[in-house]
Amino acid sequence: MTASAPLEAERAAATAARYLPPSLVPFFDARFARSHRLFEEYVYRLTLRVFVEARLDAAVGEWGSPEEIVTRRGLDPGRAGVPVDWMLRHLGARGALARADGVAGPRFRAERVLPALDPAPVLAEQRAHDPACLPSYTLAETVARDYPSFLRGERSGDEILLAPTRLPLWTGYFSNDNGLYAVNNQVGAAAIEAWMPPRGGSILEIGGGLGSGMAAVVERLGAAGRLGAVQAYRFTELVPAFLRRAQRLTERFAGAPPLTFAPLDMNRPFAEQGVAPASVSIVYAVNTLHVAHDLGFTLGEIRQTLEPGGQLIASECIRPRPGQTLYPEFVFNLLEAFRAPRLQPDYRPNGGFLTPEQWTRACEAAGFVDVRCFPDIARLREIVPDFYAAAIGATRPS
Repeated sequence: MTASAPLEAERAAATAARYLPPSLVPFFDARFARSHRLFEEYVYRLTLRVFVEARLDAAVGEWGSPEEIVTRRGLDPGRAGVPVDWMLRHLGARGALARADGVAGPRFRAERVLPALDPAPVLAEQRAHDPACLPSYTLAETVARDYPSFLRGERSGDEILLAPTRLPLWTGYFSNDNGLYAVNNQVGAAAIEAWMPPRGGSILEIGGGLGSGMAAVVERLGAAGRLGAVQAYRFTELVPAFLRRAQRLTERFAGAPPLTFAPLDMNRPFAEQGVAPASVSIVYAVNTLHVAHDLGFTLGEIRQTLEPGGQLIASECIRPRPGQTLYPEFVFNLLEAFRAPRLQPDYRPNGGFLTPEQWTRACEAAGFVDVRCFPDIARLREIVPDFYAAAIGATRPS
C-alpha cells in the first residue's frame, strides 16, 4: 500500500462515523478501515493470479460476455459461470480489464497485459497492522490455490471448503477476534439490542455456524443489562462439526439464558423439525439467509415461526448496488448453495448477496412489514460506496 494508508483509513472511518448509529461507530474505526482496504487489495491480487493460472487471460483478447469467455476457455458454465463472471466484473472495476455495457449485459476485453501483483507484501502489511485479521487471508489464499482445479471441474467447492481438515480455517475465520468478519456479528448484536422489545422474549438463531454470532449477542445484551429479558435462546446449525463446536459455548456462558442446540435445515419446513409456529419472538441469522435455496420459502417459514409482532433480524453482507462485487464472494462462489439458489427476478436475480432494495422486496413478498436496514445502507452507499455490513429487520404483522 502507501505511507498515507493510515491517514486515509482515519478519514474513511471519520466519514462513515457521521452516518452510522452511535452503537456501531466503535466497530468501523480506522483500524478496521485499513484492514478492509488491505484485504480488498489482497483479494484483487489473488484474483489476478487465479485468472492467469486458469488461463482465462487467453480468452479475453477480444470482447466477450462472461458466457462467451467461459465457452472460449472450455469450462463448464454451471460450475465456472458465476465465479468467472465475478472475476471479470471485479477486474473490470479495478481497470485491469476494459468493460463495455450493453443491452445484453457487460462485455470484457484485455487491452494490455494483466498486471502481475504479488499478494505477499499486502499480507505482510496486514500482519504488521493487525494480525488478528489473518484468518481471512489464510482462507482466501487456500481457496486461490485450488481455484483453477475447481474451474476445470477437478474438485468441488465442498471438497475445497468443507472437508473435515478445513475446520481450523473456519474456526479462525468466524471468530470474533477476526475483525474482518466480527463486524457482521457486532452489527447483528447491536440490532438485536436496538430492536428487541422491552419485554424481551425468545430467540431462534438459524445457521449459527460456530457460535460467534450468539457469543456477540450474549455479551452485548449482558453488558447492556438486558440479558435477563431473553427467556430462551435456541441455537441451530446444520453442519454437525459446527454445531458440536458451538455447544462448547455453554461452559463460557453459564449465566446466560437457557441455551439449547439442535440442527435445523432452513430449506425444509420448520415445524417438521420441531420448531412450532408462532413460538419465538426473534429469528436471528448472521450471513445465512443468502444461501437459502428458495429465499421466499425460507422467509415464509420464518414468518410462520414468529409470534405476531415478532422480529426477523438478519445480519448480512449487503451488496450496495446491483452487480457490485464484494470480496467475500471470491471464496464463497465456490459453493453451489451460494452461487446457484432458486432465482426470482424481482428480488433474487443472482446468487450470493442482495441489495437493500432486494431484501425489502423479498421480505415484503413473504408477508413482513416494517422492513429496514441497520445502518441505512441505501443512504450510506452514497458516501461510502463499498460499505457492505448491515442487519435487515422485518416484522410479522400482529
